[in-house]
Amino acid sequence: MPSADPFRRQLLSCALLCGAGLSAPATLWAQAPRYPSRPVRLIVPNAPGSSVDTMGRLVGQQLTPLLGQAMVVDNKAGAAGAVGMDAGKFATPDGYTLIVASSSSTTVAPLLQKAVNYDPLKDFELISLIALLPNVLVCRTSLPVNKLSEFVAYAKAQGGRFNMASAGPGSVSHLAGVALSAAAGFEALHVPYKGGSQSVGSVVSGETDWTLTPAPAAMALVKGGRLKALGHSMPKGTQPLGTVPSIAETLPGFEFASWIGLMAPKGLPAEVIDLLRRQLAQALQSKELRDAFALNGAVPISTTGEAFREFLTRDIEQTRKAVRLAGVQAE
Repeated sequence: MPSADPFRRQLLSCALLCGAGLSAPATLWAQAPRYPSRPVRLIVPNAPGSSVDTMGRLVGQQLTPLLGQAMVVDNKAGAAGAVGMDAGKFATPDGYTLIVASSSSTTVAPLLQKAVNYDPLKDFELISLIALLPNVLVCRTSLPVNKLSEFVAYAKAQGGRFNMASAGPGSVSHLAGVALSAAAGFEALHVPYKGGSQSVGSVVSGETDWTLTPAPAAMALVKGGRLKALGHSMPKGTQPLGTVPSIAETLPGFEFASWIGLMAPKGLPAEVIDLLRRQLAQALQSKELRDAFALNGAVPISTTGEAFREFLTRDIEQTRKAVRLAGVQAE
């Protein structure tokens, strides 16, 4: 998440389409009705209106005609995504429960919540990444700043009386906000909410001053003039959000991108994983989905399961370093 590396930059520059060559189906599945024969539950471990929910619903809409069955979104928010991930972990691995996982629920929550009892690398089938998401620094429109350098100067002058909203303790917006304030050298008062839509809404209303949140949760409000966007968290030189500059242009080296991916309970048959991966790759090529992702600042990407695993392994290690540097303690 926080720092760039060659693997991440390779993912950002091109999508690795899903590959074939998976093992033959088990005898049980060879005798079963064609998959899917009924609606598929899509667990979103986040509240409605959050960035993960927005992306998950867009993907579900595109997969529905490709699979020939409805993708029914089931929001299971709580504990920075841990509640939904737990529900997915213990679901029957028959292809009728899938999980829209994210950096918050998959890398951050296990590091910052002692009660989390799942291992993202061992307890799930990794189907494919779906998108890379820049976090965007947004502030209330009444804040007397228009660029990041002014924001930092204003923040330093507040003496810690500068309210930072987040989607909850241990969420990506919490960790990203702490990392930003540490990198810029100012103090902020953390105000946690129950989900990204509530935290972003608090900035819109003026209840809090700012948040560094996944772009899909905020860009529509920025375009509608209800928030100011001061910078995005992808590497310097990238422009996922149009004219919004990179934070790294003002704070060299700062990067804190997020991601979402498709997972399933451990034990899902290989033929179902292969089908879902191929159909997801096709869905991500559609102009409708790519335009919708672009509107929300998301970069669509399709990977093999192996590439997803390598990406996640690196992300966990990088996030562990960021947590340690930020001084955030597990609760």
